[in-house]
Amino acid sequence: MTVEAVIALGANLGDPVRTITQALRDLADLPETEVLGVSSLYRTAPHQATGPDFINAVARVTTRLSPHGLLLALQAQEQRAGRERPYPNAPRTLDLDLIFHGDAAIHTSDLTLPHPRWRERAFVLVPLAEIWPERVPAVDLQAVQHQAIEKLP
Repeated sequence: MTVEAVIALGANLGDPVRTITQALRDLADLPETEVLGVSSLYRTAPHQATGPDFINAVARVTTRLSPHGLLLALQAQEQRAGRERPYPNAPRTLDLDLIFHGDAAIHTSDLTLPHPRWRERAFVLVPLAEIWPERVPAVDLQAVQHQAIEKLP
């Protein structure tokens, strides 16, 4: 069965613009997955994290991969980009978060869907509203308006 999924991308180590651009291209190479839309790139200050500013984007895809199958594919992509997890919210070369996978409601030790904090983060809501506005309630956008976010040219 094919479902629509949303993936949030972020990076704040190395060359984050290049890393996110490449990661967006790599999403198109995932098995049984097609990219429907990609947001602009955005610069944000770390939110509940440390290090330099992040470059963020959101991608909307269709996929036949299961939620856990897609998660594993995204984690493999992070590892290829040099992702390390020395401590929670550490700076990262690439972070790929599965936000939605169809209407799946999952809560396991390695995956929670929908992503539990997607409504709290301007770096998810603003790019998502750009490519799928009907998925983002106006009240949620208003609630994160204090978080600095800058669309890159």
